Amino acid sequence: MHAMSGSQIIVLVTPAFLLLMALEWAAGRWRGRPAFRLADAVSSISLGMLSQTSAVFTRVLRLGVYTLAWQVLALWRNDAFWTSAAGWLLALLLYDLCYYWYHRLGHRVAVLWAAHAVHHQSQDYNLSTALRQTSTGALFGWLFYLPMALAGVPPLVFGVVGLIDLLYQFWVHTEQVGRLGWFDRWFCSPSNHRVHHAVNDRYVDKNYGGILIVWDRIFGTFEDEDPREPVVYGTRGLLNSWDPLWANAQVYAGLARDSWHTRSWADKLGVWWRPPGWRPADVARRFPKPAFDITHMPLFNPSMSPALRGFAGLQLVLLLGGVSAFLWQAGDVPLATNAIWFAVLLACQWALGAAMQGRVGMGEALMIEAGALATATSALGLLEWHWLAKPAAMVFAMVAVASCAWQERAAGRFGLNRPRALLLAALLGSLAGDVLLMLPGRFVPGLVSFLLAHLFYIALFRQGGVPWFGQRAALGATLALGAGMYAFLWWGGLPAALRAPVAAYVGVIALMAAQAWSRWDVQRDRAALMVALGACCFMLSDSLLAINRFVTPLPGAQVWVLSSYYAAQALIVGGMLRGPQQRAQAAALGG
Repeated sequence: MHAMSGSQIIVLVTPAFLLLMALEWAAGRWRGRPAFRLADAVSSISLGMLSQTSAVFTRVLRLGVYTLAWQVLALWRNDAFWTSAAGWLLALLLYDLCYYWYHRLGHRVAVLWAAHAVHHQSQDYNLSTALRQTSTGALFGWLFYLPMALAGVPPLVFGVVGLIDLLYQFWVHTEQVGRLGWFDRWFCSPSNHRVHHAVNDRYVDKNYGGILIVWDRIFGTFEDEDPREPVVYGTRGLLNSWDPLWANAQVYAGLARDSWHTRSWADKLGVWWRPPGWRPADVARRFPKPAFDITHMPLFNPSMSPALRGFAGLQLVLLLGGVSAFLWQAGDVPLATNAIWFAVLLACQWALGAAMQGRVGMGEALMIEAGALATATSALGLLEWHWLAKPAAMVFAMVAVASCAWQERAAGRFGLNRPRALLLAALLGSLAGDVLLMLPGRFVPGLVSFLLAHLFYIALFRQGGVPWFGQRAALGATLALGAGMYAFLWWGGLPAALRAPVAAYVGVIALMAAQAWSRWDVQRDRAALMVALGACCFMLSDSLLAINRFVTPLPGAQVWVLSSYYAAQALIVGGMLRGPQQRAQAAALGG
């Protein structure tokens, strides 16, 4: 029987986290100071889940490198001491000291701040904020704990005290606990940590201690909370998003842009290692940013209907179950299997964030999630679940289109017009093709169903005054690619009986992509670009499917074929649903 992993311990304590959050919510309601906003709390918890699931793949940096350093570099090996009461206490003190310096430099070095900023992005301060953790901290974090390896702290002791330090910090993320007298002078407390999360000039970059606040008093970074200056939470570069991927990438992206644009090679490197907020002089001149003003920090709070709030709550419960199952078994399954399920969970988390933000509808979110599940279940041979998930994706897509048409009709706008009807017909053809291709001996009927779906797409992309194949370069490129792929399939052994239907199919999908780019050439907006990229994803998916079926088996074929297929459908549906809205808004602004 192997020892319980840190991930499994997190799973076991999760109910306690949720119970404490419920108590905090109740306390806030009783005091007339609501502690939570649903979307913000869901976003923070989702980022915590992503931090834990991604940690499955960074374990080699977190514990592997430490173990190697301990084996090779330890100056004093005495496991008996380190597993005694005194040894455990000393190891915890050493870890907390190392954490202090890691945390402090995480606020003073830009590339380290890029990882740590995730934890500070929320404009609320509650127990869900404690769960809001980075997914990239392992890139450099292991460096700060090497002194413990040199001191001879065994990996098991290191892992346990690290988990203790992390779990301790959960309870200090609350506004429901006030000052605690003598405790505030020695330990990290809610009052002390509220200061740490502030963007106020007086408070910023203070109180880094994990368990002990004594380190801040020793090294001159302590600041007491002053009731006369209320804390303002968040970061000085507001995130304004519920997207878990963008939350982790935001600061990195800003650093990469500045590094790219500066003309100084020294600054291209220096921008990553200077303090956060520093910018090369030439970049600051060309791309100025307004100075930080604490009085202009609007609360990011997109409106959510009651249905969307219920959807978000249910999705969170399902995600918690899925992540718990993933973390519990992650150490016992192959890395490739973990990667597939991680991608499914990530797709679901992204879809939930996008739905809460209004970037996609609930039907589109369910389509993305069902597509991710269909891809995973096919790749892992879970055929019964695949039979459920694959058609469900297209059903949810049609529900999304019908729901959008219904809402527009109720608002007196577009309703179920010709473009919506063509889109529904294309999705219905895709659904038929999905089902037929799962049945043995139904390849040709499935091919015909998808051919009809693509013909509907071509007609759809012609709507709105778009000329037939007006972008000649795109037409030439897609036909050339199609001809090249068909020649490759012929050379690879395409059966004679399938040469005519496959030729027709290749020609139609090439024309579909060409028409999508013609549409973009006319409309030149984000929605039209999404549709054009979706058509290209269709070409990619069908090419991979044909190569795998007729030429040579491809490694992980089901993952690449289905993921590109569902990306195509999601981009086309999303672009077609949002295109009229974007053009109507642009016309209103122009008027």
